[in-house]
Amino acid sequence: MTRKVVITGLGATTPIGGDVPTMWNNALKGVSGARTLEDDWVAQYELPVHFAARCSTPALDVLSRVEAKRMDPSTQFGVIAAREAWADSGITEFDKDRLAVAFATGIGGVWTLLDAWDTLKAKGPRRVLPMTVPMLMPNGVAAAVSLDLGARAGAHTPVSACASGTEALHLGLELIRSGKADVVMCGGAEAAIHPMPLAAFASMQALSRRNDDPQGASRPYDTGRDGFVMGEGAGALVLEAEEHALARGARIYGELAGTSVTADAYHITAPDPQGLGATRALKAAMFDGRIQAEDVVHVNAHATSTPVGDKPEYTALRAALGTHVDNVAVSATKSQMGHLLGASGAVEAVLTVLAVYERRAPLTINLENQDPEIPLDVVTSPRTLPGGSIVALSNSFGFGGHNAVVAIRSV
Repeated sequence: MTRKVVITGLGATTPIGGDVPTMWNNALKGVSGARTLEDDWVAQYELPVHFAARCSTPALDVLSRVEAKRMDPSTQFGVIAAREAWADSGITEFDKDRLAVAFATGIGGVWTLLDAWDTLKAKGPRRVLPMTVPMLMPNGVAAAVSLDLGARAGAHTPVSACASGTEALHLGLELIRSGKADVVMCGGAEAAIHPMPLAAFASMQALSRRNDDPQGASRPYDTGRDGFVMGEGAGALVLEAEEHALARGARIYGELAGTSVTADAYHITAPDPQGLGATRALKAAMFDGRIQAEDVVHVNAHATSTPVGDKPEYTALRAALGTHVDNVAVSATKSQMGHLLGASGAVEAVLTVLAVYERRAPLTINLENQDPEIPLDVVTSPRTLPGGSIVALSNSFGFGGHNAVVAIRSV
């Protein structure tokens, strides 16, 4: 018999809130986290994009200066989100040999890597910090969270671009179902608001150029969309085997009913225009969770606000859900907090869990002229979700053709 997996803890630090309650309240209001960057390096490097969505709460407001100094900013965000999720779960007594970590990133310690390179060039090898490698390695956040919790059942780091955070949940589900763990701390973290990634994404025409209107720049499904807004932060979810959660009387937010991972094998950056890989991912997640199209009432869409990216997701949703897609409330929350890259799937999963738990859908902002080729029911004003047993999906698609989907069922 397949073990049922439930969600018992949530954590986040994002551009629209430094903790889950703040983020959720702002997501329901439609608050934008995008701001003009005031760093000297914007002018120094003559960057074509002058704005991004930074975390609303600096890491040093939460962590001590001593511990923060030994972490890349991405790891700082991951540890903050994981600690909130762990406290939220209420777990106090547990077997460390049955606790695992699956914490993802898309890029990893880019600030540490590039700062160390600058130090090497300017001051020589002796000035490169001894902690540079542990801080820059992509598995640094998973390692830090594992050390923080004493998790000994494995510390894993999915790295699949913008699908990474969602793939971490897929891995966490499999670890519990297979009996290798009873509890898994899952999540994703990213801190790439740095001149080099900004320049690189801008060079490939992926970023919005609305420098005069940062808060209106991320506009999924709008005919005027011109690229995504770079964001940063982390999201974390505590997964538990249902019997483990019930035995300790845990508060359960919902069931992680199904997950899937597929690959397009089409192009290194562009999605399959027919959405074939995304369609297979959606159908596989629903099959995994024994979900019928009519069960789905809400989707937190990947919806990055790029001209070529939004339409294939719609094509995939219609292929997977049929005409029922017209009855599904779709939220595109990157419109508020930008694109958190490897952290986006985890943060959006937190929002999806809360949507099912509280029966409310977060808002999509900046949708003024909806693309007629994407006729979804987009949530642009407060929306209550139905009662009874419901399912919500969260989609993530990444460079390299990575597709990942999670399905959350109410309990």
